[in-house]
Amino acid sequence: MKHYAVKRLLQLIPILFAITFLSYGMMRLAGSDVVEQKMENTDGTVSQEMIDAAREELGLDKPFIVQYVTWLGKLARGDMGVSYVSGKPVFSTFVSKLPATLLLAVVSILLTVIVSIPLGIWSAVNQNRAADYVIRTASFVGNSLPNFFVSLLLMYFFAIRLNWFPVISRDVSLQSVALPSITLAIAMSAKYLRQVRATVLDELSKDYVLGAKARGVKFQTTMMKSVMKASLVTIITLLTLSIGSLLGGTAIVESIFMWDGVGKMAVDAINMRDYPIIQAYVMWMAIIYVLVNLITDVSYRYLDPRIRLGGTEQ
Repeated sequence: MKHYAVKRLLQLIPILFAITFLSYGMMRLAGSDVVEQKMENTDGTVSQEMIDAAREELGLDKPFIVQYVTWLGKLARGDMGVSYVSGKPVFSTFVSKLPATLLLAVVSILLTVIVSIPLGIWSAVNQNRAADYVIRTASFVGNSLPNFFVSLLLMYFFAIRLNWFPVISRDVSLQSVALPSITLAIAMSAKYLRQVRATVLDELSKDYVLGAKARGVKFQTTMMKSVMKASLVTIITLLTLSIGSLLGGTAIVESIFMWDGVGKMAVDAINMRDYPIIQAYVMWMAIIYVLVNLITDVSYRYLDPRIRLGGTEQ
């Protein structure tokens, strides 16, 4: 198992380097100059000498490859640079936003698990009955509604009309995280419960379920010990994908509710052309998805020992 995990990690390292190069290159080819933008917001006349001095101070006067190698070397030492806008270290700024994103991700995933897995199983067990039609209809509606619309509906009814929750997030607390996490959980649950339903239905149609029924084994026993275990691979895949997207931050929802996480930080950085913050966010997303893929692969190997790297025995 350890050898398998190390081999998978080594295969993912080149992907990280490719992402760093592409993201850094796209930042520089974005067609806008952060120095000129900052100078435009200052009062008075700005000379070309001042612009050149500011570019030299930020290291933007050097060739692209030199800038990239310098940035990558600092990144390897844990130095993400300094924000062009605030002048604060990027790492400390990023870490300060991380608790809000972690809380939002954890609460959203818990709500998604609580809703999608039981309803998906219940829908599969009651296939083509009233409960199944109701759940599938609700899933279709939930999956069709965009996050920003769901956010506005929840904000109107639960924050403005009922005054149960704050309209915008005041702090990193369970009360403030309720509406944004429910917004995300609605969309994810609507999508994932259909996947859970399809997976469970596929397992219920297999011969071993019919054989267990013929031998008089209780349906609940077969469901818990066989069907659910066989469905774990699909369920774990869905959960890990959710973790990756949520830890990366959900920019639209965070911006609507003013949730002070990494998603909102990235949107603000894009608006202000704060390239070090944007690059830190891209690297965070890349690392999260690489780790999520690694954990998923290792969990596959644990749940199904027949899975081998490249189809060979390890």
